[in-house]
Amino acid sequence: MLAWLPATALAGCLQPVYGPLSEGASMAGELQAIAVDPIPNRLGHYLGDELIFALNGTGAPVTPRYHLIVTVRETSNSPLIDTVTGYPTSSTVMVFADYRLVPVGAIEPIFKGTAAVAASYDRTSQRFADVRAARDAEIRDARTLADAIRTQLAASFASRT
Repeated sequence: MLAWLPATALAGCLQPVYGPLSEGASMAGELQAIAVDPIPNRLGHYLGDELIFALNGTGAPVTPRYHLIVTVRETSNSPLIDTVTGYPTSSTVMVFADYRLVPVGAIEPIFKGTAAVAASYDRTSQRFADVRAARDAEIRDARTLADAIRTQLAASFASRT
């Protein structure tokens, strides 16, 4: 019966992440104003495309107010080995991203973060199938990483208000 009393006392402390910001701007407008700097290598290409879509899925050109600088590193390991053939039966692609959000014309970032994801895939005796499966795991990692970075950026904007 009295369980609702603490819940109502804390109800005013919560703020929706994607709600309006205190300075009058919208969360979507702030995220759309982020320009993603080019990220090198194939994984960087996938991640950059996913970030551009995640931050500004409208395709409308927006004057950037921020630059997102991302560095990624990738590792792969094979935890399971077939005892008969001696070849791995699965692999895990792990991607780590360090990123900084810098206002246009500034040097110091207003937000820094790190994100890490992992995707596994089955390995076979077919070399080209393994290459494609590894690339698909990279693409899954890039998509998941872009969502994680977008969520952390949105939380950062929401906490600044």
